[in-house]
Amino acid sequence: MSGGPCNTFAEGDNLEVLERLPAASYDLIYIDPPYNTGSSFAYRDRFAGHQEWVAMMRPRLVAARRVLADTGAIFVSIDDNEVAYLRLLLDEVYDEQNFLAQVVVNLNPKGRQLRSGFATSHEYLLVYAKDGRQCVLDASSADLVVESDFPLVADDGRRYRRLPLRNTNKKFNPLTAPTLHFAIWGDPGTGEVRTAPFAGAVEIKPVFGDGSSAVWRWSRPRIDERPGDLVCRRVRGTNGERVDVFQRDWLDAHADGTARRKKLRTIWLAAEIGSTDTAVAELKDVLGHVFESPKPTGLVRRILDTMPDDVRVLDFFAGSGTTGHAVALANAADGGRRTCLSVNHPEPVRPGSNADLAGYRTVADITRARLRAVAERVGGGFAELPGRSVVE
Repeated sequence: MSGGPCNTFAEGDNLEVLERLPAASYDLIYIDPPYNTGSSFAYRDRFAGHQEWVAMMRPRLVAARRVLADTGAIFVSIDDNEVAYLRLLLDEVYDEQNFLAQVVVNLNPKGRQLRSGFATSHEYLLVYAKDGRQCVLDASSADLVVESDFPLVADDGRRYRRLPLRNTNKKFNPLTAPTLHFAIWGDPGTGEVRTAPFAGAVEIKPVFGDGSSAVWRWSRPRIDERPGDLVCRRVRGTNGERVDVFQRDWLDAHADGTARRKKLRTIWLAAEIGSTDTAVAELKDVLGHVFESPKPTGLVRRILDTMPDDVRVLDFFAGSGTTGHAVALANAADGGRRTCLSVNHPEPVRPGSNADLAGYRTVADITRARLRAVAERVGGGFAELPGRSVVE
């Protein structure tokens, strides 16, 4: 990878660092701020009430918006204690029109068993664009595509599934989309489909299963451009047998050659992205058991996958360094040129914690150590900003 290390670390107050970063200098921000729970983390939670917590977060989110590119997005992890307040705060700072999603993240499949009440098994991820009209975020993933969803095999070995060429949504009909209601011709014996009559073909008009008029999803020019992606066959409906047209939806790639992706749901399962347990194991493998509740790299890699592979990432609540770790892994996997600035305050670790017993004085020491270890193990390099002058 050229152009400097993929991971850079800055120790200090994140608000001061944010205020010295150039405007529009990052494409993607992911943060996992301290939750207002009163629990014992590797750092001390000093924010006892909602107002204090919001007062801490507001200037940081305002400063973060300034450094976010107009095409960028911010993802914020949060739990039930502050999600309602954070949603209102993000609406205020980023504008509610730029809200993209509130994702439920299943990080604890077994549920928390030590407290009374429900066994909570989820957190949230709030997602906002800097400007929804310009944002380049692609809310889909290639990892969700399942081969078994494409059970048919063409003569050339490519897998596909059949999708009705007619629009199955009854809001689209000859009255609302008249240009898409037209006859096409097909031979159910060979499967061939054309927009003009040919020998052996029958006329086919789009209809719903009950026989009412429908419209096609494709225009005449598109059908002419991609006849090999269509097939007609006999089907049985409520009014008896008829001939209908189907799209061959290929597994391997879209027509433009890009890899198939599947739209992301707003529930992310631990089986897909990892859990708190797998996150602890990831960190233990690199440094040891020195942080109580890190995020799994799979969560951040799914976030990274929504953006281009040269994205500039910022995490100003870097914690154990999961974001930087995920960036290095993503680059190693696909040859991307992502970079990440991780920022952490030198918050003292809790006396007697695993981090303390391992010799770490501050959470920033953990972040630094992890990113250095990742650079040695995964690659991509590591640099540290030595002071105020480098950021300015």
